[in-house]
Amino acid sequence: MSTPSVSCVIRKYGTDGGIVLTASHNSGGIDNDFGVKFNIANGGPAPEAVTNSVYAKTRQLTNIRLCPTLTNIDLLTLGKHTYEIEGRSIPFEIEIIDSVDDYVQLMKAIFDFDKIRKLLVGENGKFPIMINALSGVMGPYVLRIFHEELNAIDAVTVKNCKPLEDFGGHHPDPNLTYAHEFVEDM
Repeated sequence: MSTPSVSCVIRKYGTDGGIVLTASHNSGGIDNDFGVKFNIANGGPAPEAVTNSVYAKTRQLTNIRLCPTLTNIDLLTLGKHTYEIEGRSIPFEIEIIDSVDDYVQLMKAIFDFDKIRKLLVGENGKFPIMINALSGVMGPYVLRIFHEELNAIDAVTVKNCKPLEDFGGHHPDPNLTYAHEFVEDM
């Protein structure tokens, strides 16, 4: 999930906060590709002192541990799922949500999709735009909003909307230095 979608679900589900794993900002870990951010109950970033402390800890990471007994999680079935973990007396509960749907609903509450659709594909001809998701996590959100919800397939050119763990070999930070191909396409 992207930082904006994490913010959305923190607020929607009333959690105390959320952890964002990121390769582009606050990067830590062995290869500087494992950043951790914490967003608080209002969906926004934690206070700077907390963020700096978390960042300092990520710079010290030397390994990652996995829970070998928690491998059969069904990520396609929405709802709460309970799992037994060896050596743990209380069950472990996971709630599978559709973060794309949650985010789309938030966007529809904030923006007038009918007016945006009319701008993109209206009577005055199409208003072309290009979106490059840089093979990051926002790709499915882009496709859902611009192609499905707004039905602007002819007006909105999308690129690199399939999330890839290595970002398609490109740097994940969307700035003019690393996203020069996008600028050239424009």
